[in-house]
Amino acid sequence: MRRKNLIGLTLCVLIFLTGFLIKGNLGLYFNLAGLMIVVGGSSAAALLSFQVHRLKIVFQVIRASYTQRNISEDQIVEMLINLAIKSRVEGILSLQEEEQETSILFLRRGLGCLVDNYDPHQIRDILNTEMYFFKLRREDSERVLRTIGDFFPAFGIIGSVVGLISMLAGIGDTSVILRTVPIALTSTLYGLVCANFFFVPFAANLRERTNHELLLQKIILEGIVAIESELNPTVLKTKLLSFLTPSSRQDDLVPLAKIRDKFNIRSQEDTDRAGEQPAP
Repeated sequence: MRRKNLIGLTLCVLIFLTGFLIKGNLGLYFNLAGLMIVVGGSSAAALLSFQVHRLKIVFQVIRASYTQRNISEDQIVEMLINLAIKSRVEGILSLQEEEQETSILFLRRGLGCLVDNYDPHQIRDILNTEMYFFKLRREDSERVLRTIGDFFPAFGIIGSVVGLISMLAGIGDTSVILRTVPIALTSTLYGLVCANFFFVPFAANLRERTNHELLLQKIILEGIVAIESELNPTVLKTKLLSFLTPSSRQDDLVPLAKIRDKFNIRSQEDTDRAGEQPAP
């Protein structure tokens, strides 16, 4: 996780917990019975819905999304430009070294296609298939997280119903009411917090990470095909910069004055000056 995100998360969690402490003791919001109903019921529903292997994969994907370094688009563009230059100078087979060294699996797959001398149509078909099923796997993991997130509020309501039933059964006995009311209230709290503080944000983060990685894969795909076609590195750079935001490629824009000189375009100021000059 990026440092700024981690600092912001810590501050927001502290503010969130402070809201519980302002009007009372934090211990008032802890109820073991309600927590067991919500966590136990939601976990059982998850195990009934998905295989343990599927849940393990989702956990690994979430852990990786928060721990692995996020490569930026401009880093990928720079890497592909360097590979294009190396390919033109030393030949396609020289990229076999990069295939063994790179840690980006999708780029490594594309370099392997280049080294194995696949034609552009085959490379595009293979990498598009890789992208398609990568997207399907990530969407499936996101679906699992959102489904589990839906379980928690439902079991929070179940815990509240359990508390209300116990409370109604003890009408007339103040001690029973005092023991059961916290179950009814805290169960709903636990369900909402677990869903909206953990699983829904996990799914949203996975969606954002997936979209970013698909963009990187699209850049790599176009770069690999261009390298195979021996496209000029300068032309390739111009093409790949189209994937970046305008702020990321501001330094690569052609100066406006150069465009005017190239196409003989006169500015409004020059036009006004020409109109002010007296006729000979």
